[in-house]
Amino acid sequence: MKQIITTTNAPAPIGPYSQAVKAGNFLFVSGQVAINPENGELNIGNIDDETHQVMRNLKAVLLEAGLTFDHVVKSTIFLSDMGTFAQVNEIYGQYFTVDFPARETVQVSVLPKNVNVEISVIAIIE
Repeated sequence: MKQIITTTNAPAPIGPYSQAVKAGNFLFVSGQVAINPENGELNIGNIDDETHQVMRNLKAVLLEAGLTFDHVVKSTIFLSDMGTFAQVNEIYGQYFTVDFPARETVQVSVLPKNVNVEISVIAIIE
Protein backbone atom coordinates (compact mmCIF):
# COMPACT_ATOMS: atom_id res chain seq x y z
CA MET A 1 0.00 0.00 0.00
CA LYS A 2 1.23 3.47 -0.78
CA GLN A 3 0.53 6.86 0.73
CA ILE A 4 1.00 10.16 -1.11
CA ILE A 5 2.84 12.86 0.85
CA THR A 6 2.10 16.49 -0.05
CA THR A 7 3.08 19.80 1.54
CA THR A 8 2.60 23.43 0.60
CA ASN A 9 6.07 24.11 2.06
CA ALA A 10 7.66 22.65 -1.09
CA PRO A 11 6.84 23.40 -4.72
CA ALA A 12 3.77 21.75 -6.19
CA PRO A 13 4.59 19.11 -8.82
CA ILE A 14 4.97 20.47 -12.34
CA GLY A 15 3.75 17.23 -13.91
CA PRO A 16 1.91 13.98 -13.21
CA TYR A 17 3.87 12.93 -10.13
CA SER A 18 3.73 13.29 -6.35
CA GLN A 19 6.12 15.20 -4.11
CA ALA A 20 6.72 11.94 -2.25
CA VAL A 21 5.30 8.45 -1.89
CA LYS A 22 5.45 6.40 1.27
CA ALA A 23 5.63 2.68 0.50
CA GLY A 24 6.29 0.23 3.30
CA ASN A 25 9.18 1.52 5.37
CA PHE A 26 10.45 3.84 2.65
CA LEU A 27 9.73 7.38 1.51
CA PHE A 28 10.55 8.15 -2.11
CA VAL A 29 10.93 11.91 -2.62
CA SER A 30 10.67 13.19 -6.16
CA GLY A 31 13.45 15.31 -7.57
CA GLN A 32 13.31 18.84 -6.25
CA VAL A 33 14.43 21.92 -8.13
CA ALA A 34 14.95 25.47 -6.88
CA ILE A 35 11.38 26.70 -6.99
CA ASN A 36 10.51 28.88 -4.02
CA PRO A 37 7.19 27.46 -2.73
CA GLU A 38 6.13 30.84 -1.32
CA ASN A 39 5.97 32.60 -4.68
CA GLY A 40 6.46 29.85 -7.29
CA GLU A 41 9.54 31.59 -8.67
CA LEU A 42 12.78 29.88 -9.63
CA ASN A 43 15.72 30.66 -7.35
CA ILE A 44 18.56 30.21 -9.82
CA GLY A 45 20.58 33.39 -9.28
CA ASN A 46 23.69 31.35 -8.48
CA ILE A 47 24.47 27.69 -7.84
CA ASP A 48 24.83 28.18 -4.07
CA ASP A 49 21.38 29.77 -3.67
CA GLU A 50 19.89 27.26 -6.06
CA THR A 51 21.29 24.28 -4.14
CA HIS A 52 20.14 25.66 -0.78
CA GLN A 53 16.61 26.08 -2.19
CA VAL A 54 16.61 22.50 -3.45
CA MET A 55 17.72 21.25 -0.03
CA ARG A 56 15.07 23.36 1.75
CA ASN A 57 12.43 21.87 -0.55
CA LEU A 58 13.63 18.33 0.21
CA LYS A 59 13.64 19.12 3.93
CA ALA A 60 10.03 20.35 3.76
CA VAL A 61 8.84 17.14 2.11
CA LEU A 62 10.76 14.99 4.59
CA LEU A 63 9.31 16.97 7.52
CA GLU A 64 5.79 16.50 6.18
CA ALA A 65 6.40 12.75 6.49
CA GLY A 66 7.86 13.17 10.00
CA LEU A 67 11.43 12.58 8.82
CA THR A 68 14.74 14.47 8.60
CA PHE A 69 17.89 14.22 6.50
CA ASP A 70 19.11 11.67 9.06
CA HIS A 71 16.57 9.22 7.60
CA VAL A 72 17.87 9.54 4.02
CA VAL A 73 19.54 6.36 2.79
CA LYS A 74 19.99 7.24 -0.90
CA SER A 75 20.17 10.39 -2.97
CA THR A 76 20.66 11.26 -6.60
CA ILE A 77 22.04 14.59 -7.76
CA PHE A 78 21.52 15.72 -11.34
CA LEU A 79 23.70 18.58 -12.56
CA SER A 80 23.57 20.49 -15.83
CA ASP A 81 27.32 21.16 -15.46
CA MET A 82 29.70 18.88 -13.57
CA GLY A 83 31.87 21.96 -13.11
CA THR A 84 29.52 22.99 -10.29
CA PHE A 85 30.03 19.68 -8.45
CA ALA A 86 32.33 21.06 -5.74
CA GLN A 87 29.95 23.91 -4.83
CA VAL A 88 26.87 21.67 -4.83
CA ASN A 89 28.69 19.00 -2.85
CA GLU A 90 29.79 21.50 -0.20
CA ILE A 91 26.26 22.81 0.32
CA TYR A 92 24.73 19.32 0.18
CA GLY A 93 27.17 18.28 2.92
CA GLN A 94 25.85 21.02 5.22
CA TYR A 95 22.52 19.18 5.45
CA PHE A 96 23.99 15.78 6.36
CA THR A 97 26.19 15.43 9.43
CA VAL A 98 27.00 11.75 9.93
CA ASP A 99 26.12 8.40 8.41
CA PHE A 100 25.88 9.89 4.94
CA PRO A 101 23.47 8.31 2.45
CA ALA A 102 24.55 6.39 -0.62
CA ARG A 103 24.62 8.71 -3.62
CA GLU A 104 25.41 9.24 -7.25
CA THR A 105 25.89 12.48 -9.10
CA VAL A 106 25.40 12.70 -12.84
CA GLN A 107 25.59 15.41 -15.44
CA VAL A 108 22.61 15.65 -17.75
CA SER A 109 22.09 17.79 -20.82
CA VAL A 110 18.94 19.59 -19.66
CA LEU A 111 16.88 19.68 -16.46
CA PRO A 112 13.25 20.82 -16.03
CA LYS A 113 12.82 24.59 -16.32
CA ASN A 114 16.51 24.77 -17.31
CA VAL A 115 17.65 24.60 -13.70
CA ASN A 116 21.22 23.68 -12.83
CA VAL A 117 20.61 21.11 -10.08
CA GLU A 118 17.90 18.61 -9.15
CA ILE A 119 18.09 16.22 -6.19
CA SER A 120 15.89 13.27 -5.23
CA VAL A 121 16.13 11.16 -2.06
CA ILE A 122 14.92 7.92 -0.56
CA ALA A 123 14.44 7.81 3.21
CA ILE A 124 13.79 4.96 5.61
CA ILE A 125 10.94 5.18 8.07
CA GLU A 126 12.03 3.73 11.39
